[in-house]
Amino acid sequence: MTHTRIRPFNTRDTYPEQRLDNDLCQAVVTRGGSTVWMRGQCPQDLDTAQNINSHDPVEQTHKVMQNIRQLITEAGGDMTHLVKLVVYLTDVRHREAVYRTMGEYIKGVHPVCTGLTVVALARPDWLVEIDATAVIPD
Repeated sequence: MTHTRIRPFNTRDTYPEQRLDNDLCQAVVTRGGSTVWMRGQCPQDLDTAQNINSHDPVEQTHKVMQNIRQLITEAGGDMTHLVKLVVYLTDVRHREAVYRTMGEYIKGVHPVCTGLTVVALARPDWLVEIDATAVIPD
């Protein structure tokens, strides 16, 4: 990996009561490079801004993470350059499903991550929004 990951861990160890498998860490150190600041990604098409036709948290999370991967790729990087995620959920009961799905995209990456439950997102159909930051090395 191009960044230094401090205290990597897996959520199956820190949240044994939940069926999670996310590779995260406590801190990420980057040097140089280009920082990619992404707006909160939602379950909508990047080209058309149309919502996906689903109220399923897993399907919504897949689209959100695909958008994040696409934006990092368009910036010239890949998912190993991901350093931070902030997950916004409208219902804490979706947490396990969202984090399990998100984990498929960050396996072996170990970004830092914060999760919040909020009253609502910009559109009533959205169950999840994820804010991401990546640093692409020089």
